[in-house]
Amino acid sequence: MKKNIISARLFLLLVACLVVIATGCAQQTSSDKPEKIVLDYAYYSPTSLVLKEFGWAEEAFAEEGIEVEFVLSQGSNKALELLNSDSVDFGSTAGAAALISKANTNAPIEAVYIYSKPEWTALVTNADSGIQSVEDLSGKRVAATLGTDPFIFLLRALNEVGLSQEDIELVPLQHGDGAMALTSEQVDAWAGLDPHMARVELEADAALFYRNPDFNTYGFLNVRSAFAEAYPAYVDKVIALYERARKWTIDNPDEAAEILAQEASLDLEVATHQLQTRNDFSQPIPGDVHREALVAAAEVLQLDETIRADADIDQSIENLIQPAYAERVIEGEDHEDDEASQETAETTDTAADEEH
Repeated sequence: MKKNIISARLFLLLVACLVVIATGCAQQTSSDKPEKIVLDYAYYSPTSLVLKEFGWAEEAFAEEGIEVEFVLSQGSNKALELLNSDSVDFGSTAGAAALISKANTNAPIEAVYIYSKPEWTALVTNADSGIQSVEDLSGKRVAATLGTDPFIFLLRALNEVGLSQEDIELVPLQHGDGAMALTSEQVDAWAGLDPHMARVELEADAALFYRNPDFNTYGFLNVRSAFAEAYPAYVDKVIALYERARKWTIDNPDEAAEILAQEASLDLEVATHQLQTRNDFSQPIPGDVHREALVAAAEVLQLDETIRADADIDQSIENLIQPAYAERVIEGEDHEDDEASQETAETTDTAADEEH
């Protein structure tokens, strides 16, 4: 009788252990994928609009039961707010804006993809303002969105001619509001951003009086570090989707302009001007050229105290730029394309041989 009691207890203990083990395995399996992936989209990131338009992300993750949500970013500052508050998993920013966040607060983000090399910012004024050079901004009211590439562009332009933020009256406004403030003459100049800049250029005859493509710091797609650590395979999958959108945009520039015009409520002429004259989609993998652009921007940003004087810029850039994901995805796709081309060539050769 006593043996039976002991056996029963041992059996119950074994069952309890098996339940714990099974529960643990189930929990581990469920954490292998996210329940939901939140992507931002932005009018300054045309490929994000293409991805949203065609529903490729929803389609790709539907089989796994993963929900996809898109959230609008109205500027790099807003995208960083969304990333840092865990409101999005992937956010679109200018490179220098991401660096400011990384260097000043060690923001838990990683730049894993380049969605474009844009000339998306310039210094803009009204045609009759009398402003013709950066030097003319001294004492003038200038609108800019703090913490974004146009703001950083403004600081670098001022520094280049021996001026600083202290020499102007800075009016902090979000990008669209800055455009309206310029055309209504509430400010003398504006650090512009496309598509708003293209619109006032074409529709209000605004003048881009200072341009410098090298002061634009690329479009960075950033992922939350916690997401990348938990779901690295899904970072790859999102990059693969952006690659699909990038290649489609290159092959279909007119259709991509129509999508931009529709999403941003722009005239097609304005959208086409932005997309086809001020964007380069040829360099999607983060690398040395992007690091060099950030180093150059950081020099001025530290002088202006936008970035802390004691911040370790080299280490911040090293922590921010993580090319391995894009390298793995894009170089893997290129290898597959090469293999497919080789197989096609071999098939063609074989058919030719058989004909002879």
